Amino acid sequence: MIKEFKDFIAKGNVMDMAVGIIIGAAFTAIVTSLVGDLINPIISLFMVGIDFASQYPLLGEGEFASIAAAEEAGAAVFAWGRFIMAIINFFIIASVVFMLVKAVNKTKKAEEPAPEPAGPIQEELLADILKA
Repeated sequence: MIKEFKDFIAKGNVMDMAVGIIIGAAFTAIVTSLVGDLINPIISLFMVGIDFASQYPLLGEGEFASIAAAEEAGAAVFAWGRFIMAIINFFIIASVVFMLVKAVNKTKKAEEPAPEPAGPIQEELLADILKA
């Protein structure tokens, strides 16, 4: 069983996947910073300073200065603003990843087509069989 596990781990696909996950985690930190520190403030500027993340109705009694204060007090809140920000962040991250993949694909060399086999083609073999 240990030998099978070693064979599984030694396969190229598993190692490629591990490297991809590690790079993906590092890339996530960069994209999160891009979205949170650069793009969201620009969106907020165009939205006349409205911070969607702080928009919520309270589902119960009481008054709170912020959504964090309401949650800390254990009040039920309907945080629709956070959901809107999550959707906006998703589209921003998806477009950044799309542009990155598109740039990487441009840098890759076009794969050369595989050479055709030098032997007779199927039709020639069938013609030889019919002649016999």
